[in-house]
Amino acid sequence: MYSREVIEKLGNSMIYMATKVPELSKTKLLKLIYLLEETSVKKNNLPFFGIPFEVWQAGPVAKDVFIDLDSKPFIFEKFITISKNNDSTYILAKSDFRDEEFSDNDMEVMDYVIKMYGSKTATQLVELLHSKDSAWYKVARENMLIDAFKNKTTNSSNKEIDFTYYLTGFGAERYKDYIEFKKSVSLLKP
Repeated sequence: MYSREVIEKLGNSMIYMATKVPELSKTKLLKLIYLLEETSVKKNNLPFFGIPFEVWQAGPVAKDVFIDLDSKPFIFEKFITISKNNDSTYILAKSDFRDEEFSDNDMEVMDYVIKMYGSKTATQLVELLHSKDSAWYKVARENMLIDAFKNKTTNSSNKEIDFTYYLTGFGAERYKDYIEFKKSVSLLKP
């Protein structure tokens, strides 16, 4: 269950990407959302959304986002709409981008991710996120999922990406402290 703040930030990120990235497919959007998180962690030692990403065959996935984009959006219905063309699902902005949820650093991260990865295909992004130096690969290898994915005996797992893989020392501690703080705050909200 996402907080209202996370839903607003995710939804507006989807709007921003849908207006900046032509023919934004569901798979590509899911990878770009992950790359926002990873880039923010590497650059700022802080999460972009602070949501879990699971290790699936096609790379890291925010499960609830994936489910919501599978047919008609429910959680993100005020932000986006879906267009199906043959076997592909495309994401279209439904409303205007609102930047209230975003810091200057957040906007820099979004623009960087779009510049670096927006022109890549979904397949290219999956390959990039499967690289042997990625957090996805580390978790998949440690949990013996690589062969299961290759042999097509499973396409998902509930194993989560550990973003501290990209951090050391103070950066890792800062990230962990922030995640703990956000968990504590969410427990206090009604």
